[in-house]
Amino acid sequence: MNVAHLLSERVQADPEGRCLVYSQNGIDRVLTFREVETQCDEYAHGFRTFGLRPGDKVLLMERPGPVFVALTWALFKLGCVPVFLDPGMGVKPLLKCIEKLKPDALIGVRRAHILRSLHSKAFQSVRRAICTDSRWIGASPLWRVSAPGSGPFAPQVVKKEQLAAILYTSGSTGPAKGVEYRHGIFHAQVAALKEMFDFQPGEMDMPGFPLFALFSTALGLTCVLPELNPSRPANVEPARLVRAIQDWKVQNLQGSPAIWDKLGKYCRDYGIKLPSVRRVITFGAPISLDFIEMWTKLLDGGGDVYTPYGATEVLPVSLITGSEVLEETSSHTKDGGGTCIGQVIPGVQVRIMRCTEDPVSEWNEELMLRPGEVGEIVVHAEQVTWAYFDDPSATQSSKISQGDKIWHRMGDLGYLDAQSRLWIVGRKSHRVQGKEHVYYPVCAEGIADQHPDVLRSALVGLGLAPEQRPAIVLQLQKPKLARDVAERNRIAREVKEKLSGHPIYGDVKTVLFHKDFPVDPRHNAKIDREALAEWAATQKEAKEE
Repeated sequence: MNVAHLLSERVQADPEGRCLVYSQNGIDRVLTFREVETQCDEYAHGFRTFGLRPGDKVLLMERPGPVFVALTWALFKLGCVPVFLDPGMGVKPLLKCIEKLKPDALIGVRRAHILRSLHSKAFQSVRRAICTDSRWIGASPLWRVSAPGSGPFAPQVVKKEQLAAILYTSGSTGPAKGVEYRHGIFHAQVAALKEMFDFQPGEMDMPGFPLFALFSTALGLTCVLPELNPSRPANVEPARLVRAIQDWKVQNLQGSPAIWDKLGKYCRDYGIKLPSVRRVITFGAPISLDFIEMWTKLLDGGGDVYTPYGATEVLPVSLITGSEVLEETSSHTKDGGGTCIGQVIPGVQVRIMRCTEDPVSEWNEELMLRPGEVGEIVVHAEQVTWAYFDDPSATQSSKISQGDKIWHRMGDLGYLDAQSRLWIVGRKSHRVQGKEHVYYPVCAEGIADQHPDVLRSALVGLGLAPEQRPAIVLQLQKPKLARDVAERNRIAREVKEKLSGHPIYGDVKTVLFHKDFPVDPRHNAKIDREALAEWAATQKEAKEE
């Protein structure tokens, strides 16, 4: 069950097939599946000689690229547990995670080893260190550890329930937590993705997040590695993406909507066509109707936008296409019904549970709600993770046992409609609890976002639950409008008029304007509502209402 067998199977099926395409010094390079596994085996042999052992937690802090892919597969083969942290979370949270993790080894770029030198306490458990891009005191260079010409490396024999990797959440909805991935969970994810999209070996795929490159490789896709910083996806240079997509006739785009939003607007504004693209797959954050409409026009009937729903703890759960949104569900979103996230995929069970802040250790059917009722989304599937690393409290709060089954509480609120489609209305922690109603952010925002001058909106609560007042914060398409008092008053009045047609969201009387919403670093799209609520509480308009 070692997940590394997925790579070996691809090599056996098509050894000379293109595995990775990447740019090096302005020149495109191609690695075959055989070449990637050969590099992987050389690393694995070297790491074993260097002293890494099965079960070692290895903090991998390498830039996205072919070395990252080969290093990860090598660690899987060796039976080590690679650990992936998002540097975009900030230095203090990063160090806190590392100190709690107690990694056995560090493999990464020079900057990672400088961080270790400056904050030795957080890294004090590290007994082996490898520098991948240069030399550093106290670390062995990768070229010296590697074992060229050492031959094939047989993957460590493991069981499906053995720990394979630790993936940290982004920390955008609370402190970052280490999600434990078992070998069997990776297998289940790959199988689910293949069935969802009917990927065919040899398809050209562009993943906008480093770990997606591993799934692409396991599925036999040719992975065109984009030139971007995954910790700052919105800073991508779209012209570079366009060149790579056109040169390699990329069919699949995967990653944060922030990447494809910027690319789409660039193509729209300059009249650029991407005829090879068949799937725009967005992960990690909601997408707007404007995004779907833009890409629908760009694809011109030759493809579609796909939005799988899930989380680091369980992915994928459900799927909806852009065409289904535009043709069937968008009208209900505009009326305040929330966002439809599609049909639950085969092999996944979803239930809606009565909202509670308490842990639920054992499955309780009495807590389950009927179709149409809003509650917590809970999920069971082979790809559901079992626990958070060294965090029994978080595990207890998020997992429910039912015999040998584990259900995960997604932290999202939603409901199932009459067609068994799943709808989301917001995070549980973001609901606004008023005297008479509970207000769900996504519902109110679906109404407010229809105003032509609004780029995006966010519903926040003023005061303390259960006596909060709802307020809607707007970020405008043109920031200069917010600086014009008359325009600001006009937009506020028109947004309140839109909301007034709803029996619940007509209660929203406070409209605030923010020039640039705070967002999470990983996807650059999830609104930091906690920070926005704190800001809103300081505004004069909020205090006067």
